[in-house]
Amino acid sequence: MLPKSWQIESLGSLLEESPQNGYSPNCPEEPTGRWVLGLGALTGNGLDFSQVKPAPINDILVDRFQVHPGDFLISRSNTLDKVGRSALYRGGLEECSYPDLMMRFRVGSSRVDLDYLDAYLRSERVMKYIQRSATGTSGSMKKINQAVVEGIPIVLPSLIEQRQIAAILSIWDEAIGKTERLIEGKERRYLWLLSSLISNMKHPHGHVRDFTSEVSRRNNGATINRVLSVTNNRGFVLPEDQFERRVASSDLSNYKIVTSGQYAYNPSRINVGSIARLDGWDIGVLSPMYVVFKINENKVISDFFLHWLESHEAKERICKSAQGSVRETVSFTDLGAIPFPLPTRDHQEVIAETLNTAQREIDILKKQAEAYRKQKLGLMQKLLTGEWRVKIKEEV
Repeated sequence: MLPKSWQIESLGSLLEESPQNGYSPNCPEEPTGRWVLGLGALTGNGLDFSQVKPAPINDILVDRFQVHPGDFLISRSNTLDKVGRSALYRGGLEECSYPDLMMRFRVGSSRVDLDYLDAYLRSERVMKYIQRSATGTSGSMKKINQAVVEGIPIVLPSLIEQRQIAAILSIWDEAIGKTERLIEGKERRYLWLLSSLISNMKHPHGHVRDFTSEVSRRNNGATINRVLSVTNNRGFVLPEDQFERRVASSDLSNYKIVTSGQYAYNPSRINVGSIARLDGWDIGVLSPMYVVFKINENKVISDFFLHWLESHEAKERICKSAQGSVRETVSFTDLGAIPFPLPTRDHQEVIAETLNTAQREIDILKKQAEAYRKQKLGLMQKLLTGEWRVKIKEEV
């Protein structure tokens, strides 16, 4: 229950005018000095200005859809977890417009603080309202309209309390932002290390087939029922985690067994990165379409190979192997034909440990950022519902 002094207003009652859809021009490839935001610019934690496209110079409609400091942007069409993402534009990119899949609105009431509203629109309460209101039959894209946006219920404490709540939440935003920038820097360093330590032309080279062998052990008797799949960004996962349901045949006897330390990939998706080593489980089974293989660690250290898979060289060679195939698939023979750097085993150990250390630093920072996000969500739930009250300081 909200404090008695708090009010609930519809967002529409606080706006200058109804939210307006944007405009998506035909974008040139080369920069023009003008920009249009991509849908990915709405991150759920502000605007990401790396997600922009060049806007044409001679399109007069672009001017009509420019954003200005104080404008709010909200996604009107996206996947269910992303539709309704919003952000306050505070400046930072000149000559910037917004696309058709976003709406823009501007506050016209003095009863709401912009920073408070920016935080409130990203609260769990608002996102649940958006998800209940979104329409669409597609499993991947949902839509909201102007009426849904105007109908968003906004909880309004006093203006002083709004500002203090916003100030508290901004501390977590700053911590999240700093950690994310650290992650970006560490990831750039990791990629540089990959290039300089693994993709080094001074290494002697062989082929992937020199140290790998295919494994085709079947799940006879269906004794193993843990069905796995391989994704391009999360490695091995349970299908129900990926697709919200178990996707598998009722008869698992023909499925392939994969054990800890072995690798697997989907021949039709390896070109987008769907290849991984099984580390999270001791054993599981995969659809018969997958290729399972193991590494002879007397020749190549598994961690060294795993890091090589992350390199630009590996991704480029795998893609070329797929393009050379009639169905754009990569058989185990195709994978085996890819050239591979083969420094001495001792040298591989040094390289792998260096890269493992760099990767651990990234993983620690990602966990830290996720902890900050969870803390902020919990704090928002307490502060924006009035369960926790801020101490009111006299405003100057």
